[in-house]
Amino acid sequence: VDDTVVAIPYGSRQIRLMLKGPDHLYLETKTIQGVKSENSLSTTGSFLVENSSIDFQKFPDKEILRIPGPLTADFTIKIHYAGAADSSVQFIFYQPIIHRWRETDFFPCSASCGGGYQLTSAECFDLRSNRVVADQYCHYYPENIKPKPKLQECNLDPCPASDGYKQIMPYDLYHPLPRWESTPWTACSSSCGGGIQSRSVSCVEEDIQGHISPVEEWKCMYTPKMPVVQPCNIFDCPKWLAQEWSPCTVTCGQGLRYRVVLCIDHRGMHTGGCSTKTKPHIKEECVVPTPCYKPKEKLPVEAKLPWYKQAQELEEGTAVSEEPSFIPEAWSTCSVTCGVGSQMRLVKCQVLLSFSQSVADLPMDECEGPKPVSHRACYSGPCSGEAAEHTPEETQFLHGSLQEFDELYDWEYEGFTECSESCGGGVQEAVVTCLNKQTREIADETLCVSSRRPPQLLKSCSLDPCPPR
Repeated sequence: VDDTVVAIPYGSRQIRLMLKGPDHLYLETKTIQGVKSENSLSTTGSFLVENSSIDFQKFPDKEILRIPGPLTADFTIKIHYAGAADSSVQFIFYQPIIHRWRETDFFPCSASCGGGYQLTSAECFDLRSNRVVADQYCHYYPENIKPKPKLQECNLDPCPASDGYKQIMPYDLYHPLPRWESTPWTACSSSCGGGIQSRSVSCVEEDIQGHISPVEEWKCMYTPKMPVVQPCNIFDCPKWLAQEWSPCTVTCGQGLRYRVVLCIDHRGMHTGGCSTKTKPHIKEECVVPTPCYKPKEKLPVEAKLPWYKQAQELEEGTAVSEEPSFIPEAWSTCSVTCGVGSQMRLVKCQVLLSFSQSVADLPMDECEGPKPVSHRACYSGPCSGEAAEHTPEETQFLHGSLQEFDELYDWEYEGFTECSESCGGGVQEAVVTCLNKQTREIADETLCVSSRRPPQLLKSCSLDPCPPR
């Protein structure tokens, strides 16, 4: 029983083959002319097979075959089985590239006169037989790259029967080939969610003076035509993302609760572009089932003024963080000892330097968001002899204006600050601003002092672990 081990083609070099086991090697050859022969390789020695020098060594447990090459015929190495035990074969050789692409001459001109074009092509060539073969043989070798067709003008002389003709510029090495040209892409048909855009593509040629003119498309077919339609903006459209509701602003009875609603794009970033018609509401009434039993307070009129109430409450502390933020200092004492006066405070833009754990002052434009007010009115009680009476101007300012403020201005959540960390876990703080309820414009915080400021909201962010340093 015989079996083929390997077929080694014409022109191969540095063949080395070793069989281990009880079986035996033998050779079959076939020349390019089709002449076949066999060699049993029965004894150790050096000999010629089809003009190729062969060195063969025969041992009790193995056989070694060496052929320096290049082979002058196709060799087929076979095994003749001689025992029940299995044999193993190891071999190595360098196989030549025997098929290559070859560029053809120019095909006949597309016109007999008046100017035409002619193209070249490429064919697969068998180096051994000097014959053209099917293209698939050249595809076996990745390093074989098929040449692109070339194009040139031809038969530029005018046709004799023509009583007038277009001048044809002579073809030379500096005359560029016809080429595809495209217009810019149109705007995408949709800003998100997938759309299409188009362009026009035409075949043009350029003469020696640099003038460009359109020509028939077949003249550009030596290169692929560019696409005229493509998809665009295939990412998802921005959509509203509502955060969790805050606790109710009261501990008993009816109050309000708030939530932050953000417009989020396909990358999860805070953006614009969401429809205001579909925005979820950010404030709603809530009821705490605990009943309220608070007796009605009887206070003198001056104690009911909002800045007196505010003066009795602790200021909301603002801590310096690693993000630039406005830090207000303590209010000065009231400018008067009785009646209506004013207070001042210094507001700085500061940042915490994490490495040194020290605080640095920054220019004011480095801090984002509304700047805390640095001036406000204060009331130090009635002046002696006034008996808690106010002038008509004070009364109008203290009561009439404040009533309007109560109706026009209120606190609202307006999104989150950026994350305090880029990875490893950080926090984002809800931004609360004083808004004009009619115009939706940001107003001075002093106009909202009579409303209860919503509670501070924090959320976690950038939870992915930081990469190792």
